[in-house]
Amino acid sequence: MRTKLEPWILYSIAAAAFWGTWGVVAKLISADVSPFTNHVLFSVGMLITLPLILKRLRSTQPNRRGIGWGLLAGVLAVTGNVAVYQAFSTGGLAAIVIPVTNLYPLVTIGVALLVFKEKLNWINAIGILLAIPAVVMLSGESLLFENPTAFFKSIGLNSWLLYSLVALVFWGVFSAAQKETTNYISAEWSYVSFIVSSVFIALVFVAFGLANMAMSTNTLALGSLAGLLNGLGVLASFAAYSAEGKASKVTTIAGALQPVFTIVLAIIFLSESLSFVESLGILLAIVGALTLSYEMPKTEPKPVATKV
Repeated sequence: MRTKLEPWILYSIAAAAFWGTWGVVAKLISADVSPFTNHVLFSVGMLITLPLILKRLRSTQPNRRGIGWGLLAGVLAVTGNVAVYQAFSTGGLAAIVIPVTNLYPLVTIGVALLVFKEKLNWINAIGILLAIPAVVMLSGESLLFENPTAFFKSIGLNSWLLYSLVALVFWGVFSAAQKETTNYISAEWSYVSFIVSSVFIALVFVAFGLANMAMSTNTLALGSLAGLLNGLGVLASFAAYSAEGKASKVTTIAGALQPVFTIVLAIIFLSESLSFVESLGILLAIVGALTLSYEMPKTEPKPVATKV
């Protein structure tokens, strides 16, 4: 199978790499800050990346509709993050919350196929069938595979499951909103509108005392670095959508490959081990990404013979 590395594919992989690296850095401070404080640091980190796109901002003009979609994308992403925090704070088990919320590409795929009318070939469909299980396998929580009975018995109609489903939906719609944003404005302006939304919400968190800003210099530095990496991942994903990447493909490729980068880096720098389930997940994620990036060759119509 020959797969041409279109720009959107490279941007999707870059997004996965930045988010995967963010996952490792975020682990270093996860026990020191709340998700609200983490979001403030995330916003600070994104502001640091603005000089990278200033030149491109001057060469393109935004419009009101695109900015509106970009602002909405930021609200959706942050709401999903807060919903996950609420799921854990109301008794949610990581073994269920993480695999469930990591299935958000399914929501994006649904929106892309039903609303955006995107078309996938049969090889792409196989890629989705490989990538989605890979996302669950690489979630770091293997209860579903080690004891499926216990996993499904733990699921009931309770508040933490509802919060998990809210995160699942909001993250999925967030990715779809990213694609819609780039239909009207450039990736750079999409990113700026996302940052504006994120910073506004961060200020709300600080104003209402939700974010505790008393932290060590090390935590501030690592948190800002994590935010910078996360922001670059958002920028790369906007670039992938802007480069004609389909929402159903970009989201699934980035979502499947992100934990691959996190796991590999954690093994190298944090001396973590690799389980059989994670090994299989990495294989499925890579094969799934390859098949999702495949485009059927276009057939040229045969010239009609004419009589002289």
